[in-house]
Amino acid sequence: VVVYDDAGGTYAVRMWWMLRWLGHDAVALLDGGINAWEAAGYETTDAESKHPHAVFVPRLRPDMAVDVGFVESQSAQDGVRLLDARNPQRFRGENETLDPVGGHMPGAVNRFFKDNLLPDGRFKPAEALRAEYQALLAGWRAEEVVHSCGSGVTACHNQLAMEVAGLVGSRLYPGSWSEWCADPARPVATGP
Repeated sequence: VVVYDDAGGTYAVRMWWMLRWLGHDAVALLDGGINAWEAAGYETTDAESKHPHAVFVPRLRPDMAVDVGFVESQSAQDGVRLLDARNPQRFRGENETLDPVGGHMPGAVNRFFKDNLLPDGRFKPAEALRAEYQALLAGWRAEEVVHSCGSGVTACHNQLAMEVAGLVGSRLYPGSWSEWCADPARPVATGP
């Protein structure tokens, strides 16, 4: 399965993650999306595919995701590196337009998902991504990283970028900020 969109992978990466979570590992993101496809001169169609239908039996991979309880316990013990993919203003709590509370989970580090891309909408080269993520991880192993964002969509972009960089094994917190901030008892950080 090849997934794509017209937004630098913003939405297609969630499908990439979900298919893998369901046990379908033969999935790839079309780098640069439909825009790059068309710019390269390839054809598009709105005709229905004539491929034979098949039955897919999911093999859930619960190890790819963590829940709010895991994030609460591990972040309180400094046991995970939280990477938040939202834009810096939302992360800092300066311009929250979607959730009732602005800010981020204490201890989280901001990595705006669009920073993974070149100006043409393609991913940066693996070497560049690796250098950038290693600086963010500050010694943490990929397996100790949990990705979040607003609702678990753009966080997948950072996870794929890490995999492109050869940093494999990080996990997604699908509930992300929307779930975290829904409970007023949970701590909220603002600023950088």
